[in-house]
Amino acid sequence: MITLKNISKWYGRFQVLKDCTTQVEKGEVVVVCGPSGSGKSTLIKTVNGLEPVQKGKIFIGDTEITSNSTNLARLRSRVGMVFQHFELFPHLTILKNLTLAQIKVLGRSDDEAKEKALSLLERVGLSAHANKLPGQLSGGQQQRVAIARALCMDPVVMLFDEPTSALDPEMVNEVLDVMVELAYEGMTMMVVTHEMGFARKVANRVIFMDKGEIIEDTSKEQFFSDPQTDRAKDFLAKIIH
Repeated sequence: MITLKNISKWYGRFQVLKDCTTQVEKGEVVVVCGPSGSGKSTLIKTVNGLEPVQKGKIFIGDTEITSNSTNLARLRSRVGMVFQHFELFPHLTILKNLTLAQIKVLGRSDDEAKEKALSLLERVGLSAHANKLPGQLSGGQQQRVAIARALCMDPVVMLFDEPTSALDPEMVNEVLDVMVELAYEGMTMMVVTHEMGFARKVANRVIFMDKGEIIEDTSKEQFFSDPQTDRAKDFLAKIIH
């Protein structure tokens, strides 16, 4: 479903991604972790073209993201993205946040978009808040709205960029519960996170990055029981403690 081949990226002279190669199969949940500044958020943003790369190729299914001929707007309608800071439109109601792209991008009628939005708000436990503004919701609720908004587009892949790192600790589980449910339903997911409990529970594989490189790409069982690099062992010792 997702293929990255020899991806490299620079900001000026600084190389933020170094020859990164991996793939995510349909229905697989892959957690990307590593220390701050390791390039993991940049890596996931290259998957839907939010961050351009200078070297390598990226595919979603058979579509090459890195090709100049690819319609990125159309492709992004099939690739759900959930950001660290929600990125909801603050002046629109929750319902409007969920229907806008359905109408403008997918061409759904107002009624179709509203029906889809309300069903997904019910799914994430927020149907009672449809007519509120984002600022009237807690951080955890806003992040669940962001997940529902992404699902409104019927994505084939869901990307999560540290979706719980901006939340108070008490709000983390309400977001992770929605993500766990998605994983169990077979959604293809690539998740940048430090939530090792989530990784242990639902990940098929773990990618560990350091200094812009993928230094481990293995099953979760292998990663947690017998990491192959000293850097990963040190990271796990600190974060699990």
